[in-house]
Amino acid sequence: MPTAYITHPSFLLHTMGGWHPESPERLRAIDDRLHAAHLFDFLTHLEAPPVQRSQLLRVHDAAYIDFVEASSPSTGFRALDPDTSMNPHTLDAAFHAAGGAVMAVDRVMRGEVANAFVACRPPGHHATRNQAMGFCFFNNVAVAAAHALEAHGLARVAIVDFDVHHGNGTEAIFTDEPRVLLCSTFQHPFYPHCGADTASEHIVNVPLPAGTTGNSYREAFSAQIMPRLEAHRPQMLFFSAGFDGHREDDMAQFGLVEADYVWITEQVMDVAARHAEGRIVSLLEGGYDLSSLGRSAAAHIKAMAGL
Repeated sequence: MPTAYITHPSFLLHTMGGWHPESPERLRAIDDRLHAAHLFDFLTHLEAPPVQRSQLLRVHDAAYIDFVEASSPSTGFRALDPDTSMNPHTLDAAFHAAGGAVMAVDRVMRGEVANAFVACRPPGHHATRNQAMGFCFFNNVAVAAAHALEAHGLARVAIVDFDVHHGNGTEAIFTDEPRVLLCSTFQHPFYPHCGADTASEHIVNVPLPAGTTGNSYREAFSAQIMPRLEAHRPQMLFFSAGFDGHREDDMAQFGLVEADYVWITEQVMDVAARHAEGRIVSLLEGGYDLSSLGRSAAAHIKAMAGL
């Protein structure tokens, strides 16, 4: 079965200003690299639907959803956080980003595709139940995981967040939900300045120092995350796929390269093959250097597709 590639035109219309690193060019860079690497035509291309309010309510407060809707400007920008703003297209993009996450789960669970990558904007893993932050409005991976549990009746899922920033929103949403194993690697100390001391039986936080390169990252991942994934026996796995840990991305100070993202992908795919019938959904989070983002995301997708 093929790998699904899910996106939507609204993702290119959401912008927080020409200066902002979370830009529409990020998706164009991925698209361009998929074409250059001759991967584009091997994927099943799908257009994300809008999320349903009931699907958002599994992970976000009703008052917060109402607030985001009411904050949508008719012109210009509306800031919900110092670095998180809405333009007139943001609300539509956020609804379709979360809707793409739900679609990915449904298509994979029905066996229509082997796995799925959602090339979504805005990203989601910093959004809490009631707060937009860190470029994020709705927590796409949390929406997807909750949908797998509630709509498809799964008993255990796992999220592997390899963005260079801690997935604080995802942790806050699932802190009391043992059915969700969250494994997050991140630079520390660094934005959002949390996660180093909040681990639990189902929250696996792996803070790593600036300057971390592939070998030390792989050692930490193998020692601290792989045993927990095996013990949890997830029936579906999710990636919060942030590529801002690449050595060419000046958003942070990790030294990862494309081969490291392929290695992470393959490790998690092995777990999925053993416990989850291969079911994986990956959702785009960070990655702001356009060249390394395009190359890394394409390498990740190529590994998922087994090409």
